[in-house]
Amino acid sequence: MQSSATVLVYSDDANTRAQVRLAAGRRPASDVPPVEFLECATLPAVLKELERGGIDVCVLDGEAAPAGGMGICRQIKDEVFRCPPVLLLIGRPQDAWLATWSRADAAVTLPVEPVEFADALASLLRKRLAVGA
Repeated sequence: MQSSATVLVYSDDANTRAQVRLAAGRRPASDVPPVEFLECATLPAVLKELERGGIDVCVLDGEAAPAGGMGICRQIKDEVFRCPPVLLLIGRPQDAWLATWSRADAAVTLPVEPVEFADALASLLRKRLAVGA
C-alpha cells in the first residue's frame, strides 16, 4: 500500500472544503492509505494541479461558482490523460443525473454527510490504487 493518497478538493467555499476534510478524516477507511488534501478555489488552480500530477481522487463542488464542479468534471474527463476518479458534491439527490452527464465516478449530496462521504471516497481510492498497483 502506498504511504499516502492525494485528494484534490475544489470549492469556492472554504466551509465546503472544511466539511470535506472533516468528513474524510485522516484516513477514510482502514484499508486505504492516509489522505493528504490539496485545496483549490479556482478552475485554473485545479487544472494546474492536475497537470502537475500525483492526484489520486478529485472532489469537486457542483455548486461552486463561477466554475461549477459538474462542468469541470466533464472538462477534465475529456482533457486529462488518465484522469483521476471524481467524487462530485451535488446540491440535491435529484441532481444525480447531472453527475452522470458530467461523467463523475460517484456523487454525494451537500451538506456532506461524513459516513456517506468517507465510504464514497474510500471506494474511489481503492479502485484508483488497485489500477495503479
